[in-house]
Amino acid sequence: MDLLAKELVYQPSSEFHLNCMSFGMKKGEIYTLLGRTLSGKTTLLKTIVGLIKPDSGRVLFEGKDLSSIPVWKRNIAMVYQQFINYPHLNVYDNVAFPLRQRAISDNELRLRVSDAIERVGLKGFESRRIQELSGGQQQRVALARSLAKQAKILLLDEPLVNLDYKLREQLREEFSKIFTSEYSSDSILIYSSTDPMEAMQLGGETIVLDEGRILQQGPASEIFENPATTRVAEITNDPAMNLLSGEIADSKVIINSKMSFDVPIHFRNLASGQYTFGIRASDIALDQKGYTFNVELAEISGSETFLHAKNEDVSLVGQLDLVKNFNVGEKVNLHLDSQKLYAFGLDENLAASPFKEPARG
Repeated sequence: MDLLAKELVYQPSSEFHLNCMSFGMKKGEIYTLLGRTLSGKTTLLKTIVGLIKPDSGRVLFEGKDLSSIPVWKRNIAMVYQQFINYPHLNVYDNVAFPLRQRAISDNELRLRVSDAIERVGLKGFESRRIQELSGGQQQRVALARSLAKQAKILLLDEPLVNLDYKLREQLREEFSKIFTSEYSSDSILIYSSTDPMEAMQLGGETIVLDEGRILQQGPASEIFENPATTRVAEITNDPAMNLLSGEIADSKVIINSKMSFDVPIHFRNLASGQYTFGIRASDIALDQKGYTFNVELAEISGSETFLHAKNEDVSLVGQLDLVKNFNVGEKVNLHLDSQKLYAFGLDENLAASPFKEPARG
């Protein structure tokens, strides 16, 4: 591994908190730190860049312990959530600024700056002042400055969170193209996000963080399809995966006295007993033949409606691919696709998923 974090620890009493965190990373790969606010993403990035020091543990890069290397010598670039630019400088000089602090030739500086500006789609904007740019363009300047440094490790701390939805979608796609190019083949990109969609779109490896711990690490698609625990299932879905307590008995999945399903084929090796069943909001649909729920809340977002509904002691959220007004208390019939059900054991670990054969009991 080119980057190895070994048993990083921050004591719970300190301002920052990581707990026995160990992982490795390879050059040429994209890694997404996925977790909710206060999960430890920014703390981990600041540890790698050297802005904070762990109470114990090491960060190794190419076999060297980074703790003995000053921040400015680490050849690591970081783009913050609140991106930083120099308002008195134009685009070109903003990108060139850190290079002018180094002993590189004028010709190499020009090549690096021009290449970085072109890669982020700002060619022709070199003479513009920062105040003349949109928020998205200003974020691109900050990114170009980091790319121009040709750092071995590039850290992005939720770089799109402060931009509007449409611009986030556009830049997210562009980021993926930039970081999968040959330009990044010798570097490690670590991108932090609270948005599961970003992890899926960027691809590469995803590291799921929660309360300073790594819950799961692997390819983004693998984690989405096979979340290791109920907590991972909640974090890697937006809205969070619906979790319903129930049991398997008499070849049925029983949720409550009014809701039951035939055991789906991917549950066939599960023993009878108590489980937590998971279903994504997108796998719930309006259906006159479905189970009756009472509407608790309906939120329209773009071309979708997020429907919060309740059946006895079961509350869930459905992501409906339509725009429709519902009244609070209104009765609706919802179909839960049993072929998309997940099963988690009493230990909250994954027992069966639609994408993976369960272990034989």
